[in-house]
Amino acid sequence: MCSSDLASHWLQALSDPRVVEVILRTLGLALLVTLLDILLIVPAIYWQWIHNPRIRPHLELTAAIPFVLPYVVIAFGILSLSGQFLPAVQGTVGLLALSHGVVAFPFFYWAVDNAMAAADVALLNEAAKTCGASPWRILAQVILPNISAGIATGSMLVFAVSFNEFALVQILVGARYETVSLYSLDLLTGTNADFNKLAVITVFTFGIVFSLSALSVYLNRGQGQTRQLMVGSRSKV
Repeated sequence: MCSSDLASHWLQALSDPRVVEVILRTLGLALLVTLLDILLIVPAIYWQWIHNPRIRPHLELTAAIPFVLPYVVIAFGILSLSGQFLPAVQGTVGLLALSHGVVAFPFFYWAVDNAMAAADVALLNEAAKTCGASPWRILAQVILPNISAGIATGSMLVFAVSFNEFALVQILVGARYETVSLYSLDLLTGTNADFNKLAVITVFTFGIVFSLSALSVYLNRGQGQTRQLMVGSRSKV
């Protein structure tokens, strides 16, 4: 296939309003899920490390559940639970975003938890407290800069999970909120299957995830040497 044919396939796919809407919708959802996990999980892990280590087994158990249960089972469980207590949220993007945040929680939790362990946040917290810093100031100005690599890695994994997830989208919202995964299935199995568009969307998805992985590696550069220096200096002390 010549380059002109490839270019025409890309132009044809990206000029389709449905393709553009699907991509933008999926990007928006993945960004929302990533932001939710950052805002909710980072303070929870910090609280676990500093104020209440007893909740660690509960968080670890919660982080294991998405690996044990299939996403289909989780989706029907969320559907049943929300139907009993909050039926108004069924079929909404908010419920879908929270569900994606739940299944992506383990990836973000372990990345940030390991980063906090490597940075020795307990020692950093004590040092900041002796300087009179408030808990939120400690978290924002001391802890976050030292665990930025873990947050970047966890965010990349959360984004990738949400961007490519299928079962939760299909069961919780269906065609009302068509994402890349649902549209790809439609292109593959529909009567008007368009494999050229499917190829474009697949390459586009790979490009996004690969770019995020490269960005995560770039943000993590030098972190290993920095941590080794920190550990070495602490051991000398």
